[in-house]
Amino acid sequence: MRDRDPQPVGQNTFDRLLRILAARGIDPSSAAAEEPEPYSALDALSAGMPPRYRGAVADHPQVLAWARDVAGQAVAPSPGARRQVVTGASLLMAGVVGAGKTHQAYGAVRHLVEAGIGVRWRATTAADLYADLRPRAGVDSERELAAVSRCPLLIIDDLGAAKASDWTEEITYRLINRRYNHLLPTLITTNLRIGDLRAYLGDRVTSRLAQMTTRVEFEPVDRRRPRPAA
Repeated sequence: MRDRDPQPVGQNTFDRLLRILAARGIDPSSAAAEEPEPYSALDALSAGMPPRYRGAVADHPQVLAWARDVAGQAVAPSPGARRQVVTGASLLMAGVVGAGKTHQAYGAVRHLVEAGIGVRWRATTAADLYADLRPRAGVDSERELAAVSRCPLLIIDDLGAAKASDWTEEITYRLINRRYNHLLPTLITTNLRIGDLRAYLGDRVTSRLAQMTTRVEFEPVDRRRPRPAA
């Protein structure tokens, strides 16, 4: 079918538009279309982050080293295209509640974007992950697990905080095993000590985590609590 030529706007339609603009307090003479502001990669990143972490900056030496390593392995999909995260090492950030682990994880993603690296990423708490993947009517849990498993960069926050069960151990194993096999960078935070983590996750998961991650220990300080005045 041949495309139709644009049709002129009738006077009645034009008058109706003027009345709508007037009702909304808009001066038609100033309503000309303007060039939209460029939407940068950093803008897109901030829009996808929880408001609390939109200004997160990674400053932990091991986290920064990880970001540089992942950036160094980024690959451009075509000549002249921006390099993208496709593979890399993972981090297991361990420490007490409020030590700043989540802040550093989001800051690491920001560091990559600010370095000009393209990042397709997702972030979830372990508890939310299990809730999303629990079988229920109308939801393809297997498809969702595959999507999370294939994501080039994944943040798993608070691993070990959800109630343990055979089902959560199996889901965690399937997720970690896929990312382990495909060398996909994963940022994991946990409040558990390594011995407790092994008891929670089982030997199969902790063995893979031991090989695929660099363990980062945070100072035992809860930064969320106000510090006493000097």
